[in-house]
Amino acid sequence: MTPSRRINRRQALHGLGAVALTLGTAELAWGAAIVAVRVWPAQDYSRVTIESDTALAARMQMAENPPRLVIDIDQLELSPALRELVGKVRADDPYIAGVRVGQNQPRVVRLVVDLKQAVAPQQFTLEPVAAYKHRLVFDLYPSEARDPLLELVREKERAEAQATQSVNDALGDFIKDIQRPPLPVVPVPLPPVTPVPAAASAPAVAAKPPAAVASRPQSTPAPAPPLSADEVRQIDRLVVVALDPGHGGEDPGAIGPSGLREKDVVLAIALKLRDRLNSVPGMRAMLTRDADFFVPLHERVRKARRVQADLFVSIHADAFITPAARGASVFALSQNGATSTAARWMADKENAADLVGGVNTVAVKDREVLRAMLDMSTTAQIKDSLKIGREVLSLIGGVGALHKRSVEQAGFAVLKAPDVPSILVETAFISNPEEEAKLRDEDYQHKLVEALFTGIRRYFARNPPLARQRVL
Repeated sequence: MTPSRRINRRQALHGLGAVALTLGTAELAWGAAIVAVRVWPAQDYSRVTIESDTALAARMQMAENPPRLVIDIDQLELSPALRELVGKVRADDPYIAGVRVGQNQPRVVRLVVDLKQAVAPQQFTLEPVAAYKHRLVFDLYPSEARDPLLELVREKERAEAQATQSVNDALGDFIKDIQRPPLPVVPVPLPPVTPVPAAASAPAVAAKPPAAVASRPQSTPAPAPPLSADEVRQIDRLVVVALDPGHGGEDPGAIGPSGLREKDVVLAIALKLRDRLNSVPGMRAMLTRDADFFVPLHERVRKARRVQADLFVSIHADAFITPAARGASVFALSQNGATSTAARWMADKENAADLVGGVNTVAVKDREVLRAMLDMSTTAQIKDSLKIGREVLSLIGGVGALHKRSVEQAGFAVLKAPDVPSILVETAFISNPEEEAKLRDEDYQHKLVEALFTGIRRYFARNPPLARQRVL
């Protein structure tokens, strides 16, 4: 090698070293950097999310004996962040038994998802939105879809059978007590009573209630107020109410000043309201989600229609750009634009939940659900929705402040079932520190649930549902 060529090579290496010194850690690292991994288990489906600083490409295939999902992610090196998937799987996950991670080939990472049952997997990617970067998502659905209406009826039958068994057991114990021969009464001599002079007698003191009664929690729901005579009508079939706790899973919803998440508080309220409705004979509540997982807007509507719901109630606790905003609101669907700027802002914000929560738009478009969801609305549905909205609004106004004293309307996508009266309840502004504290309070939640329950009950008493197309 000539001296001139050695000098040129030395200069080139020196230049490359200078360039390397100007690069940061991200530029020097090869491939995508894993930001986070998450697993969301639920009875409906389980979701695995891999979040990275750049978009990932992957291929998946099913393997049998035992059933497992094999995923190869290209242009990626195994990292500690990716290995965290192994510890993210919960024992109660209905679909995933475990996850194995390894470097299958240079620049190809392989994930093996061991399954508890056969699944129909879906794979898709999400562009950066809100606090998230690029996401690679795998949704594991059951290979055979469940019949939610049949499950709802069977759940009701199980509850009735348990109640009947409890009554029979109590009755049997009572009959046994009656038939059992009485125990012989042995007279016990009482000690002599020494009379107390009147002057020495102590003043009478009111008896204190037992400690058990005094310590009864205030959050115990009181019985609903009785209906008037003209409100009492016979309902000769099962009434189904679909309760829709907003957000969930990848989508936390609004977050309060102290960190309270909308998805958590609305789920707690919905679970309490479900139990309250289920305590009424002839009434049953169905939740669009009963745990921390994401349900797309169109799927929430579809779930309500699959169980032939008589009412759809979406529960939220929204935030505003200023913490001064306060008060509960009730919304119905609108075909002619929003009734206020705030209502339109709320609808736009809630309708963007699919972007944050993560929807497989390709699969949705294949079923033409997106188009149908935008078209579904009827004048009769909106009229009935305004009726139930007024019932609920009048009662929750007795629990806390109201943002508006009339039912507002806007184009909420989740309210677009054409044959199901639907309302969206904003329980409070979680961005307001005082209202966030109330939403966190168990007693306040119970009062709110009682107001919602009574409003629903009064609506059905005044508007008995028609006969079903499907026999229960």
